[in-house]
Amino acid sequence: MALKNIIGIDHAVVMVKDLDKAAENYKRLGFTVSPRGTHSAHMGSGNYTIMFDPDYMELLGVLTPTENNAPARAFLENRGEGIERIAFTAVDSAAGAEEIRARGYAPIGPTDFERPVTLPNGTVSAAKFRTFQWPVAEAPGGVRIFACQHKTRETVWIPELMRHANGAKRLRQVLIVSPDPATDAAHLSKMIDVAVRSEADGAAAVPSGGDRADFVFLTKDQLGQRYPGVSLDGLADRGGAGLVIAADLAATKTALSGTGVSSGSSICVPPAAANGTLLAFVQA
Repeated sequence: MALKNIIGIDHAVVMVKDLDKAAENYKRLGFTVSPRGTHSAHMGSGNYTIMFDPDYMELLGVLTPTENNAPARAFLENRGEGIERIAFTAVDSAAGAEEIRARGYAPIGPTDFERPVTLPNGTVSAAKFRTFQWPVAEAPGGVRIFACQHKTRETVWIPELMRHANGAKRLRQVLIVSPDPATDAAHLSKMIDVAVRSEADGAAAVPSGGDRADFVFLTKDQLGQRYPGVSLDGLADRGGAGLVIAADLAATKTALSGTGVSSGSSICVPPAAANGTLLAFVQA
């Protein structure tokens, strides 16, 4: 991609109201969930991660209101739970911030932060990051984007956390609903300097870079047509709607026997059962 210091989607952030209850919910859905992390004081947030290869999901909650997490709190108040932002992998956050500045976007950061990590052997280490964000107002389809440089990958991608009873392996698509998918896709295309690709059903896709997951912008009606029989109750008409996850579908079917809904070639968890996020498992 034209931006030399980001590689594609790194992780999807699902904003939740009750962090510990959300983690228990995702465990019931067959995910292996990391121990709870607490971010630096200025972040005021905590998280659980669900690790894939080469990407992951993050369940994020506000622990203490701070200036830094004001946008996240506003999201929960105005929209409710769901995909609040998407992170790219940053090679060098300082250089990446200057790249977007040169394209007319005033970056937020780079910002350094860390959280303690309990490793499988019981020792405590730290996961350290350097991030930068596009301006908060630049949120295609209502989804903010930022970039994350991992300074300690070995304390994030822990092998024991990457095996899931539901067979999940990696992200394939981030689904964003919009009354005007073409305009929102063009917005993201400009921000990351990647061309829009038209989908067969009229949706607009924006590759994130490399072999990482694509962004797909579509109307709520188009989303319903892609996943017939899956309730979209609770989803807004604009915003992050779901994740397509490559998986071993035999394992998915077993793990989600009481919750999963078969829809075409996918097994889905409705947004109401996954903290505001449609989960569509497809065969890896």
